[in-house]
Amino acid sequence: MSRSDPIAAAMQSAVDRGVFPGAVLCVRLRGEVVSHQAFGLTARIPEPQAADLHTIYDLASLTKPLATATALLSLIQEGRLSLDTPVQEIIEEFKGVPTGAATVFHLLNHSAGLPAWRPYYQVLAPSPLPLPTEGGEVKVRGMMLDLIRQEPLISPIGARSVYSDLGFMLLGWVVERGSGQSLDGYCRTIYDRLGAEPLGYLPEHPSPVAPTEDDPWRGRIVCGEVHDENAYAMGGVAGHAGLFGTAEAVAAVTAGWLDGYHGRPSPLRTELVRRFVTRQERTPGSSWGLGWDTPSPPSSSGRHFSSQAFGHLGFTGTSIWVDPVPELEVILLTNRVHPTRDNNTIRDFRPKLHDLIYETLVGGR
Repeated sequence: MSRSDPIAAAMQSAVDRGVFPGAVLCVRLRGEVVSHQAFGLTARIPEPQAADLHTIYDLASLTKPLATATALLSLIQEGRLSLDTPVQEIIEEFKGVPTGAATVFHLLNHSAGLPAWRPYYQVLAPSPLPLPTEGGEVKVRGMMLDLIRQEPLISPIGARSVYSDLGFMLLGWVVERGSGQSLDGYCRTIYDRLGAEPLGYLPEHPSPVAPTEDDPWRGRIVCGEVHDENAYAMGGVAGHAGLFGTAEAVAAVTAGWLDGYHGRPSPLRTELVRRFVTRQERTPGSSWGLGWDTPSPPSSSGRHFSSQAFGHLGFTGTSIWVDPVPELEVILLTNRVHPTRDNNTIRDFRPKLHDLIYETLVGGR
């Protein structure tokens, strides 16, 4: 790898050291693509396959900002709900339970008092699927919703932020009830306006899909189906995980957020974009905005991204960081969980990569 491209050299070094099998990196500065490259392999087993720019990745928790938060911002723009709308006003099954008093704000801010995660899929399907047959995935989704309804709160609503898959699972139903459409269907209407393709749930695109884990629960290498077990049990469409896409498609969504932030033409309204991506000081000790995180040392965004930056990570090895001050967008898509999730070296690599990108393209601070 040529030393004239230190970013590419760092990415190739990460592949060589086994940080991930392969990756696609897309970097934009002031709206211009300055780096869009593929590295390494899409798959190691059963046969090696090279990654390319069209490789589709399981975006994991990038689903939270790219799908759920984006959909909720759109619904608020349309006047169908507000940040202060309680869950119980949208999902009537939650009337009379503690979680029902949490608002859309609390769920987006991870401050609804819900725990981080529960292995609900083990309750619904102790052995790998098929799921219960009567009513299919609709029945399973109803069972999942009831499990969240029964979940006791671990802290008072609004007292602190605890990153919670459960809260975003619940927000997936908020989007569906608020829009009158499926979560994937409503998100599709937004992605069409943003020109984000291929991006969506349940990938059916002819481009190759990067496999994730050799999963002992499912007894196979997971490819083209969501890695997250709870999302898989829900049929692959959920508020916390399930989105698939290319780096270029993800960048089309981040461009919509960045353009909205700066008041340029965008389907996303400026005052709401700025509210969502700003750290919400009303929650004590929280770094969270609404669906987006902000830098809090030590941050995966490194040392240079400004306090106005916003981003998110995904368990499969994906990340987004956007700094609206220099207008820098960094989308890193990998399948670091292939063939096993027991590979966490990306934690050390991410901040170093973001530091290098910032220093190379913007300049050190």
